[in-house]
Amino acid sequence: MLVGAIEAGGTKFICGVGTEQGEILEQISIPTRGPEETLKDVVDFFKGKEVERLGIGSFGPIQVNKTQPDYGSLLETPKTIWKHYPLLKHLEGHFPAGMPIVVDTDVNAAALGEIKWGAAKGKDSCVYFTVGTGIGAGVFLNGKLLHGLMHPEAGHMFIKRHEMDDFSGCCPYHKDCLEGLASGTALKTRWGVAGTELTDERAWELEGYYLAQAAVNAIVTYSPEKIIFGGGVSQHSGLLEQIQKQTLELLNGYIKKSQITDNIEDYISLPGLGSQAGLKGSLALVLD
Repeated sequence: MLVGAIEAGGTKFICGVGTEQGEILEQISIPTRGPEETLKDVVDFFKGKEVERLGIGSFGPIQVNKTQPDYGSLLETPKTIWKHYPLLKHLEGHFPAGMPIVVDTDVNAAALGEIKWGAAKGKDSCVYFTVGTGIGAGVFLNGKLLHGLMHPEAGHMFIKRHEMDDFSGCCPYHKDCLEGLASGTALKTRWGVAGTELTDERAWELEGYYLAQAAVNAIVTYSPEKIIFGGGVSQHSGLLEQIQKQTLELLNGYIKKSQITDNIEDYISLPGLGSQAGLKGSLALVLD
């Protein structure tokens, strides 16, 4: 069976065709523009591919409750041209009637991909943070992805500001939430250069401090068996070690579990699927 996957991001849509075993046979990257223009290219990619199912991991916020009439529609997204756009309904019109199509957030998809084939394989729970232009989190608990009133928006959790930090934050909604202090956008706004060009060790210690708070908050709220940091910012050399070190310092001995205290290098890691966590996770959405 051939399965279609779409990792719908704010910067690019990655579309692929894969197998039930998680192998990606073909993929393409499409720049994100307006809905009609972007989705025309998406539909063109899948023409003649004969996929039997389609999984979509999308930027959000997005309606993930299948009982709601706007399931698969974007909500109050900062990408205003996509606000309330019926993503699922548009795509359904270009695939055979009744073909299974599942929509979730891109980070929930990545979390599922890591559970099924990646760094969290064999675990019953994990939290996946993606740190890029913004920050998002996907949560897998008790054998399923976490949904509630909506879906996790942990990139906007409130965290403790470092005593030496006078940066006001850049989130348009909350200023100094996690995303406002630690996203790729925050790095560039605070230091004047993109993270890929930032070499100041103090900057990365501060970044580690804020992302370690995200890890600690995940530990004390979700109690996951695994925490994964993905996204472009997370790839910076030495940042993961800063997160691991400062997580232990911030926990201060409160959670005495050997998986954390003795194996922090394994407990908090980068994605096992690398940059394909989101695309493979989108495959997994419609297989489960």
